[in-house]
Amino acid sequence: MTDSLKLPPRDPHGHKGTFGTVAIVGGCADARTRMIGAPAIAALAALRSGAGLARVLCPGPILNDVISITPSATGVALPTGAGGNVIPHEAAEVFDSHTQSADAIVIGPGLGWNADPLDPLAEGTRAIVLRAILHAEVPLVVDADALTALSSTPDFARDFRAQAILTPHPGEHKRLATALSLPLAGDDDASRLSACESLARRVGCIVVLKGAGTVVSDGQQSWKCNHGHACLATAGTGDVLSGVLGGLLAQHSKPAARPRLSLFEVACLGVQAHALAGEQWARLNGQAGLVASELADMLPAVLDRMRT
Repeated sequence: MTDSLKLPPRDPHGHKGTFGTVAIVGGCADARTRMIGAPAIAALAALRSGAGLARVLCPGPILNDVISITPSATGVALPTGAGGNVIPHEAAEVFDSHTQSADAIVIGPGLGWNADPLDPLAEGTRAIVLRAILHAEVPLVVDADALTALSSTPDFARDFRAQAILTPHPGEHKRLATALSLPLAGDDDASRLSACESLARRVGCIVVLKGAGTVVSDGQQSWKCNHGHACLATAGTGDVLSGVLGGLLAQHSKPAARPRLSLFEVACLGVQAHALAGEQWARLNGQAGLVASELADMLPAVLDRMRT
């Protein structure tokens, strides 16, 4: 694949169902740390990338706050206990009920994590993430705290059934690779490529190893993004990427899509669009100061230029 990555034309007669539903699972209502913006930004990016519907599943105490940031999304409350953390078995039931009808799932933005595996925050996050990777029917984007939860789960790759795109930054990749006794990525292109390919082969998924010169691999074929800008090095831009990937999956990887794109193709297209949106923002605004919602707002024009 090259810099001439192209999206299929958009169906001029399509409706919301045509362009798919993305379920975003994230947010944290823990009494010690609240994370509200991440799932809202991911939902905004999914809609800005052309998805028909975005459905946010987040802890009940923060649901209204999340939807107030992205009011075009709909919301579903994950049950929580006294400390604001999701109740594992009840959250799993809600997850199953509201993701089976989705065309893509994004899990991880702002989900929350605690290094103590017995902490209620860690228990709830791990339970819903493990539920997600068993979800074989709907393609999955795994990001942020969901990746950290996986890396703390012994031999998680053995039970990994989902058609998935993993989006680790270098620190998250290090934790995943260490958990699976795989090579670590260095700073050079060759070791980053090799590490990305090794993780993809071991888990049986697509890996997007983020950073300057993001690498995408399914373990057999690989691609490096030659676009991007340092303005992207700020909070929330990873949530935008996970939302873009979810939005493109919902539109182009479901069985009814014509033409249907592979997860590898979607990953490359999403990474490219995200990078080009960063470049466009920098041309208009300068070297720094980007906020994630502005990046999401750049997506429609960028994606339109990528369509054949």
